Amino acid sequence: MTEYTDHHAPEGLRVRGTIVVVPGRGETRATYARLGRRLAADAYRVRVVDAPHIDLDALDALDAPDGTDGSLARLGARLLEAAEDTAPADGLVRPLVLVAADLGAAAVAALLGSGERPATVRPDAVVLAGLPGHRAAAAGTWDDELDIRTSCPAHRGALTDDPRVRRGALDAAVPDSVLTAAHDGGITVPALFLVGDADPLADRDTLARTVKSLPRARLSVVRGAHHDVLNDVQHRSVAAEVVTFLETLRNDLVPVVAVESSTW
Repeated sequence: MTEYTDHHAPEGLRVRGTIVVVPGRGETRATYARLGRRLAADAYRVRVVDAPHIDLDALDALDAPDGTDGSLARLGARLLEAAEDTAPADGLVRPLVLVAADLGAAAVAALLGSGERPATVRPDAVVLAGLPGHRAAAAGTWDDELDIRTSCPAHRGALTDDPRVRRGALDAAVPDSVLTAAHDGGITVPALFLVGDADPLADRDTLARTVKSLPRARLSVVRGAHHDVLNDVQHRSVAAEVVTFLETLRNDLVPVVAVESSTW
């Protein structure tokens, strides 16, 4: 079975950039089919990889000399391979942007904040969605887990009907060492953080401090959204926020549209 799911820009349009999507705990590539199609429709080359195969126990002691463990190094190499494999004959279409959720977001943030290393992906920007806090879900039933994840009927159905989704995956807390590396590593590339204001797993105070500490970061809070902020009922507005970020990135972080006046 292929390691990737690809979504291509419409035929005849020039590709505007490359996006690699990294799922979170329990999710599959199919979880991001809707988002992938929507971003691809705006002429971005989208590749969804499998959720990180990370040993949470091993990550609980980030004591390797380079500040990470083998799991993060392997993730970096795998993302590099996934990105480079999208390249046409004249090279990778940049900007290259990583879009990651939940544990995927924490692992990507830890990886990018741990410094330059050989054989790791070097994106031009990153979107970190639903970065978890220290609490585990303790969901109990599948319906309880769905309530933590989303209120979107279509997304709830997609998760329920996908036999590869790992139920109960949110019950395992992300180790403190990973979250510390994610928040304190000092991401240098432009970063968009997305969080739902109804996400019970988020640590909004820590997230806000992290964003303020970074040189080029923005925190966007989605009203009413739960933990699966990329796929909740507000997914159209969230996808629009991501596309706006991508287009702003292509314009040297200068907003393409500025509101001069408004009465609402």
